[in-house]
Amino acid sequence: MNSILSRWLLALSVICLGSGSSSLRAEVQLAKVFGDHMVLQRDVPIPVWGWADEGEAVAVTLGGKTRSTTANSVGRWRVTFDKLSVGDDPITMTARGKNSVTLSDILVGEVWLCSGQSNMAMTVNRARDYEAEKKTADHPKLRMFTVKSGPATKPQSDCLGAWEVCSGETVGGFSATGYFFGRELLEKLDVPVGLINSSVGGTGIEAWTSLDAQEARPELTHLFDEWNERAKTYDPETATARFERQMTAWKEAARKARADGREPPRKPTEPVDPRQDRNHPANLFNGKIAPLIPFALRGTIWYQGEHNARTVESATLYRQQLPLLIEDWRDRWDQGDFPFAWVQLPNFKKVTTEPQSVSEWATMRESMSGSLSIPHTGMAITIDVGEANDIHPKNKQDVGKRLAAWALARVYQQNTPASGPVYDSHEIEDSRVVLQFDRVEGGLVARGDGPLKGFAIAGEDKRWHWANAAITGETVVVSHPSIAKPSAVRYAWGD
Repeated sequence: MNSILSRWLLALSVICLGSGSSSLRAEVQLAKVFGDHMVLQRDVPIPVWGWADEGEAVAVTLGGKTRSTTANSVGRWRVTFDKLSVGDDPITMTARGKNSVTLSDILVGEVWLCSGQSNMAMTVNRARDYEAEKKTADHPKLRMFTVKSGPATKPQSDCLGAWEVCSGETVGGFSATGYFFGRELLEKLDVPVGLINSSVGGTGIEAWTSLDAQEARPELTHLFDEWNERAKTYDPETATARFERQMTAWKEAARKARADGREPPRKPTEPVDPRQDRNHPANLFNGKIAPLIPFALRGTIWYQGEHNARTVESATLYRQQLPLLIEDWRDRWDQGDFPFAWVQLPNFKKVTTEPQSVSEWATMRESMSGSLSIPHTGMAITIDVGEANDIHPKNKQDVGKRLAAWALARVYQQNTPASGPVYDSHEIEDSRVVLQFDRVEGGLVARGDGPLKGFAIAGEDKRWHWANAAITGETVVVSHPSIAKPSAVRYAWGD
C-alpha cells in the first residue's frame, strides 16, 4: 500500500510540475550579474542580456538611452549600449517586454573580476586588523558581486549572486584581496569601483579553464585520463565510508588545533561523483565564469596556484596552464587583451638552514614569472607577506596594494612604480655574478640591517651554497669563497 501510494504521489508531483511549467510564461529577466547597486565599466560598449518568451520584443533603457531586440528561439536576448562616462548621480536600467524589470543605484566606473582559490575567497573578516578595517569601510562607491553558484558539468547561462555596497556592515563578507585592491583604485582614481568575486578554495587552475581550450592541448591529456579513471572506479558507498573516517580524524585534529591556538586543518570534502567535482577540468569555469561572459570589465586579478604546487611536475605544468587560462578568458570575453594580473605565491613553511635544491612552491613562482611575457599582464610579488604555519596569510592589505600598484602604473598610466625590483639580466665576472634589475626607481635597498640574505649560488658541481651578496649601485654582486666558476644563482628559492 505504501509503495503504491508513493508511486501515485510521485506521478502526481510530476504532473503538477509539468503542468505548472507549461502554464508559466517566461517573464522578461536580466542575467543575475545585473542588479541594484552594480557598477558598469566606463568607456567601453556595455552588453546587456537576459531571457524572455521566444520572439518576445524587449526594450532596455539605460541612463536615458533605449535599445530594442527580440528574444531568440531559446528565449535569450542581448543588446549593446554605447560607451558610458562616469557621472555624478546613479542611473537606472529597465528591461520591458510583457513585464518590466527596473534596477536602480547603478554607477559607472571601473570593474574588475577577482578569481582564484582560497586566498582570493578569504574574506575581510578573516584578514588582519578586521575590527579596525571595518570602522573605516564606508565606501558607497565601492561595490562587490559575489558569485554564489557552484561547479557545473556544462557551461551555465546564469548564476546566483547580488551586488553589495561597501560599508562596515558588509565589508566582512568581501574578498579581502579584492577589497584592498579595489579600495586603492577608489582612492587613487576617484571613480566608482565594482568587483566581481568568483573564487573557490582548494581548487586547481584546470577547473577554471574551459573544456574546449584544454582539450585542444596535448600536454593536458593526462589530466582528463586521471579524471576519467576516477569516474570509472568511483563507488558512493566506499567514498562515504572514507569520508566518515576522515571527519572523525578531522574533528580530533581541529579540537587540538583550537586548544593550541592554531588554525584548524581544512575540513574534508563530502564525496561527490568525480564528473561533478569542483576540481574536474572546466567545472568552475562552467558554473562560475561562463555566466559572467560578456559582462564588460577593465581586467582580472587572480590569486591561485597553491593547489597546483603539490608536486614539481604540476607546478611546472602551470607554465602552460596560466597562459592558456588568460588566452581562454580573453577570447571568450571578446574585449581584446584585457589586463590580467596575478599574485605570485608568498613564502610558506619555515626557512631552511641550507639552500633547497627542490621546491614545489619555488617552481610555481618561476612558472608564474614566465607568464609575464604575455602582453598586458602583471604580477604582485608577496614573498615577504606569507606565514610559515598558515597557507592563508592574513596580510591581504599588502597583496591588494601591490596588485593595485601594477594596475595604477600599467593600466591607468599613473606616474607610480608598478612593483619592486625585478631581475633583468646578469654577467659573470671571474668568480662573481653581477645581477642587473629592472624597476629600480629609488635604487636597490635591503630590508633591515646586516648582510643581504636569500641568495644561493652553485658551481660546476651543481651544489648550492648560501651566497655572499652585496648591493652595488643598481646591481647585486653574488659570490662564494669556494666557488671559482659559478654556474647558477637563485634568490628566495624555497617554499
